[in-house]
Amino acid sequence: MAFIELNNITKTFHAGEENYPALRDVSLAIQSGEFVAIMGPSGSGKSTLLSLIGGLSHATTGTVTVDGIDLGQLGPNKLSDFRREYLGFVFQSFYLVPYLTAVENVMLPLAIQPGMNGRAQGVAREALQKVGLDAKAHRLPSQLSGGEQERVAIARAIVNRPPVILADEPTGNLDTKTGDRVLDMLQELNREGRTIIMVTHSAENARRAARTIEIRDGQVV
Repeated sequence: MAFIELNNITKTFHAGEENYPALRDVSLAIQSGEFVAIMGPSGSGKSTLLSLIGGLSHATTGTVTVDGIDLGQLGPNKLSDFRREYLGFVFQSFYLVPYLTAVENVMLPLAIQPGMNGRAQGVAREALQKVGLDAKAHRLPSQLSGGEQERVAIARAIVNRPPVILADEPTGNLDTKTGDRVLDMLQELNREGRTIIMVTHSAENARRAARTIEIRDGQVV
């Protein structure tokens, strides 16, 4: 069994009496430790696919399993536990809390982790050090460049040491040089054993991955 499996997935959105299929009969398997790029034009369903793997939404039909866990069978609390244990999320919009410092933003996932107590800040500082931002730990997001904000987001994603990183257009708001540095970090995390699934519309970015899955009109090409 693959580490991540999607079997005959359909995802349909409803607006009034209209139905909009985002994914249609998608099946794929991702092994532990792979770096996979998901490519496709806007509206192809690639971000919807990522949200299903991340347990952020449920499939209309079909099953999504991660490490043998059927996400469709998990209630809200168990789903939250699953995300905390297995997943780190990196988005192109960063989603940093503007009134919290870099280290405080990175500490957020640790707030609900048992046994952290007074260790949270030290663990968050270690994550910032890994992305080269320990010296700016006490700056607000507005005092950081776009690339630095994305690196804070990566630190937040890895602070729980999750086995899977889901990255949705992680270089979308960055210049080429800064984007390359972010991709370097994702590759380094992959070399450390993490499974990386990256949504991108860029063929150049996709070449950083070991395998590319192309989606068009809600189906794997």
